Amino acid sequence: MTTLFAFFGFPGHIEAIIVLAVILLLFGHRLPGMMRSMGRSVVEFKKGIREPGDDEEDDDEPAISSSKESGEEVKKVEEAKVEEA
Repeated sequence: MTTLFAFFGFPGHIEAIIVLAVILLLFGHRLPGMMRSMGRSVVEFKKGIREPGDDEEDDDEPAISSSKESGEEVKKVEEAKVEEA
């Protein structure tokens, strides 16, 4: 990679301005949305780092409620078998 820069030389200020202008012309209408989504992802990432245990606890709650429901279904099936016999 350094040999590539040695061959072409380091870009100067004018080249950087030209590259930024081309990027602005090509992606100008998309830049606000891209920056907005990047900001939201940074906020979500920081929130996830601050509260790592909250997500794990939320995942356990539906499993507990579904196991209670399945337990009730098992009782109903067992009662139905007893009534048939």
